[in-house]
Amino acid sequence: MNADQYVTVAREGVHESEINRSRFICALAPAATEQEAQEFVARIRREHPTASHNCYAYVIGADASVQKASDDGEPGGTAGVPMLQMLTRRDIRYAVAVVTRYYGGVKLGAGGLIRAYGGVVGEALDALGTVTRHRYRLATVTVDHQRAGKTQNDLRSTGRTVLDVRYGEAVSLDIGLPESDIDAFRAWLADTTAGTAGFELGGEAYGDG
Repeated sequence: MNADQYVTVAREGVHESEINRSRFICALAPAATEQEAQEFVARIRREHPTASHNCYAYVIGADASVQKASDDGEPGGTAGVPMLQMLTRRDIRYAVAVVTRYYGGVKLGAGGLIRAYGGVVGEALDALGTVTRHRYRLATVTVDHQRAGKTQNDLRSTGRTVLDVRYGEAVSLDIGLPESDIDAFRAWLADTTAGTAGFELGGEAYGDG
C-alpha cells in the first residue's frame, strides 16, 4: 500500500457472531482522529454495560501512525491485538472496531479467542464494506464570469472533481488533483482558457477516488 491511498470502513455498523454460546458483537466505524475513536469506544461501552468484555482496536493515520488495542480483561494478546491485526492486514486506516462479548459459559481458550475476536472484525468489514480514499492536492482555478460555466463543464467532462465554486470579482473553482496530474492539468487549463485562468495549488487531502 502506498501512502497515496488508504482503505477505510464504508460506514458505521454492527455485525454479530455466536461462537460456543458467547455472543461477539463487532461495532465498526470510520474515525478521523484518535479522539473520535475513543469517543466511539466509550459510546459502545455505555450501550453494553453488562457485557463481559468490550475490547477495541483502532488505526489512525494514512501511514497507520496511531495504533491502539485493548483486551479489556480477556487474557493478554487474545482480543485487542488480533482485532488490530485484522484491521492492519486489510490495510484499514482511520477506523475503530469494538467487539462486545457476552460470555456464554464455554471457555474458548487462547487460540479460540484470537480466532473469534479477529474473525468477527473480518466478518464485520466484509458485511459493512470498505472504501478506498486517494490522496490529492487541493487546487483553485480562477476564471472570469464569462468562462466560468464552460470551464466547470470542461472540468467535469474530463473527470475532475469540482469541490466548491465561489463567486467574487472572478469565479474560483476548488478542485482535487492527483499529484501526478498537476503538470498536465496546468497545460490543459492554459489551453482550454487561452491562458486566462489563474491556478493555485493548496494542501493535501484524501477523497473517494
